[in-house]
Amino acid sequence: MGGFFGVVAKGDCVSDLFYGADYHSHLGTHRGGLAVYDGERYTRFIHDISNAQFRSKFEQDILKLEGRMGIGVISDTEDQPLIIGSHLGTYAIVTVGRIANAAELVRKAYGLRAAHFSEMSGGEINPTELVAIYVNQGSTFAEGLVIAQNAIQGSCSILLLTDKGVYAARDRLGRTPILLGQKPGAYAVTMESCAFPNLGYETERDLGPGEIVRLTPEGVEPIALPQARCQMCAFFWVYYGYPASTYEGINTEAVRYRSGAALARRDPTPVDVVAGIPDSGTGHAIGYATQKGVAFGRPFVKYTPTWPRSFMPQDQTMRDLVARMKLIPIRELIQGRRLLFCEDSIVRGTQLKETVRRLFDYGAKEVHMRPACPPLIYGCKFLNFSRSKSELDLAGRRAIKELEGQEGPPSPEYGDPGSDKNRAMVDRICQRLGLTTLQYQRLDDLVESIGLPKSRLCTYCWDGCE
Repeated sequence: MGGFFGVVAKGDCVSDLFYGADYHSHLGTHRGGLAVYDGERYTRFIHDISNAQFRSKFEQDILKLEGRMGIGVISDTEDQPLIIGSHLGTYAIVTVGRIANAAELVRKAYGLRAAHFSEMSGGEINPTELVAIYVNQGSTFAEGLVIAQNAIQGSCSILLLTDKGVYAARDRLGRTPILLGQKPGAYAVTMESCAFPNLGYETERDLGPGEIVRLTPEGVEPIALPQARCQMCAFFWVYYGYPASTYEGINTEAVRYRSGAALARRDPTPVDVVAGIPDSGTGHAIGYATQKGVAFGRPFVKYTPTWPRSFMPQDQTMRDLVARMKLIPIRELIQGRRLLFCEDSIVRGTQLKETVRRLFDYGAKEVHMRPACPPLIYGCKFLNFSRSKSELDLAGRRAIKELEGQEGPPSPEYGDPGSDKNRAMVDRICQRLGLTTLQYQRLDDLVESIGLPKSRLCTYCWDGCE
């Protein structure tokens, strides 16, 4: 998905920028970038981080950076930040999100005649450059950001680094977070509040949906007021978000404890050990074990020094290899035991099937799975949560096709945990994965665990509601 960090300071900002951007490394694995303005010129570095940590790639670059204002990004695919020359002046830009109507916006951009695209790596248009073209349609940066946000369908949060400060624009429906922080002599914006404490920042507040502000070393200027409607992606609390991060005033790890407890209250299954599929399943498992009064254990441990996240690599063979190599089973904690695992979600299920087989190979008596969210039935249209080529890659959607014997929009009954169709879908997934039992989180329990009204959350991937 990606994440970003921006900072303005009365002194040099490079150290804060470097570490602040690094605290978003869990959100992407492909590209990292930093840009700094020193009062006269912009300096930028971009590196491929698919096989190396962000810090190791940039630790020499930061010795060449100097300035009071900067932006940094961890990106899914495209190179960022971009340095743009325009009638507004020179600026650097980073974006996070997904532009659902990109093809339409490209056609309109070509209609401007003077518009062109230079960042065509792999033959594809860089979405951040596309956003910049629409920003350039304004007579000011403030007006241009509003034009771009109004044109984009899907989700897009933006940072601009200009000679007048850093502009931060949260996407119109607030699907991704932006938080404002302050410490003496500096202001910062971040997608992950966990970036603030160790850098000495206090979180001031969340930007509202569609809100735009300009940061300078002297303060924060409102540019566009927040909109009333919010559709914050609920998956930040389930999986994306770092445990130490807080969005809309609600901490991620606390939500995961409550979510696990909700799973336990609806589950009479007797087990010997509760565990989490590392790492994001761990918080849910702690909540489950505490509520249930069952021992929490680690029958799998994760080898983190060299293996990346298995969710992100695009090749399925590579995803499976990473998943297998980084999770190391402990036979003494598996053999002869009834194991219950909490997992953040089941997306495709291919890695989980292999994990379950290995548990039984190591002598597990039973293996029960408790995903912390409902079955994923619809592919995400807003944040590139699942980059599957087809919705049929989703375990839930594939089971529906097998049950119905044809493709097509699923019946709403599949999203109802009390329906026969839902039970049949879950049973089919359970059989395919080789589990003893499978029980998903209910959407109403997840919403209650988060603590926001459902109307302020995006739950599209589970129930198709926009």
